[in-house]
Amino acid sequence: MYPILVNSLLTCPIVKKGEYNYFVHPITDGIPDIDPGLLREIAVGMIRLLDLTDVKYIVTAEAMGIPIATAISLMTDIPVNIIRKRKYGLPGECDVCQVTGYSKGEMYINGICTGDRIVIVDDVISTGGTMNGIIKSLQSIGAEIADIGFVIKKGNPSLKLPYSYLVSIEVTDRVRIIDQSF
Repeated sequence: MYPILVNSLLTCPIVKKGEYNYFVHPITDGIPDIDPGLLREIAVGMIRLLDLTDVKYIVTAEAMGIPIATAISLMTDIPVNIIRKRKYGLPGECDVCQVTGYSKGEMYINGICTGDRIVIVDDVISTGGTMNGIIKSLQSIGAEIADIGFVIKKGNPSLKLPYSYLVSIEVTDRVRIIDQSF
């Protein structure tokens, strides 16, 4: 279903960081480069996967969700809203507590208001830590989360809301495709 994405995952390098096998991929790391054909295939797949009805914003977290959200935006004319790692201090700014399997930090939401219908897209979900923080903050604002989509699902993340993904992978000394959405 996603031949360019699947091939790029099957051929991407694996870097060992302690006991952790880390896959290095253009969509998750921007390395070596993000091929336009790959990005187009992903954007088309995500558009088919997500409920974009009456959505005001495509929301993504800085940084690797930005190319995905932008490609979807260009195809749908739905504006992108980026959850930033930098605090701006604008009126209505909302903090996001981000806790992942390997880091902890703050992110900041600006420009989303009560009642805004949004979709969230991101490159990969593995633990759900970052996304659960984003969901909690968006719900506290009063945004309506219409849908959540990821390009890659790795492992068994725990997420507070239903979500979709294009491919599910397992990483050992190589990437193995578990399943794909259709």
